[in-house]
Amino acid sequence: MSAPFLVKRLLYMVLTAFVVSIIVFGVTQLLPADAAVMILGENATPEAMEALAARLGLDRPAPVQYLDWLGGVLQGDFGTSLRTGQPVGPTILDAFGRSAMLAALSLIAVSLIAIPLGVVAAAKRGKIADLGVSIVSYLGISLPEFVLATLLLAWLAGPSVGLFPASGYTSPLDNPLDALHHMALPVITLSIVLMAHISRMVRSEMVDTLNSDFIRAARLRGLSRRQVLYKHALRNSMLPAITIIALDIGYLIGGVIVVEEIFAFPGVGRQLILAIQNRDLPMLQAGVLVMSMTYALANLAADFAYAALDKRIQFS
Repeated sequence: MSAPFLVKRLLYMVLTAFVVSIIVFGVTQLLPADAAVMILGENATPEAMEALAARLGLDRPAPVQYLDWLGGVLQGDFGTSLRTGQPVGPTILDAFGRSAMLAALSLIAVSLIAIPLGVVAAAKRGKIADLGVSIVSYLGISLPEFVLATLLLAWLAGPSVGLFPASGYTSPLDNPLDALHHMALPVITLSIVLMAHISRMVRSEMVDTLNSDFIRAARLRGLSRRQVLYKHALRNSMLPAITIIALDIGYLIGGVIVVEEIFAFPGVGRQLILAIQNRDLPMLQAGVLVMSMTYALANLAADFAYAALDKRIQFS
């Protein structure tokens, strides 16, 4: 990957962040209710509301508020939470770190399970193994996250089984095993959903690749079935799967809102729900901006993976 292409992509990321910041700030200005009312309550006097609006800068024109907020973000200051009165930056970064752990564990589980399942289904096309993988995939695709999470919660965390805790969070720094125990159900929920998409994608690409001329040539050279599948066919079938995984990273960081809420997991998704409920504009703006940049970085990482897997791809 050439340096000019990398610089170009980074500039696109900066432009994306700028556009997203404008959209997010504009949308939050259109939300119903008033931040001063949310903080002081409906019974507060007009004088108290005006004084609070002036202190928070809410009485200034929207463009001035945006430029002031953007200047703070560029300096690492995301403002102060209207709900807690604490700085937004440390709060949202802590929540983002917890969501990132959830996403990383889910991606590891998906990569270790879904990709081999896709390979097995393609190699055993039309047989029982292929049928079994297809059934599991269709079930994972058809079940929404909130349904799957609720079923797992009632089953694995219910009184009859009680295998995992129903909610809560423990820091890995305090107790790594207990932290994994608390994150197990959210990770299982997210992994099943993602596993269905990725295994089907890998199977579809592997079936096409196994019928290619270079695979026939590899077999004629006397290579073992394992070498043909994993060294040649899988490498050329992974590009579409990488695209799905890159999209799923954005989903995992921002789309875990329902899962985090069901399992009371204190990630960025739950912070956004609290911000929306309390019209905490600085927290909402920071959360959406962080998620959008994560999505952009995931797509940049996918470009690197393309070039590493297929030497014919050269970005210039």
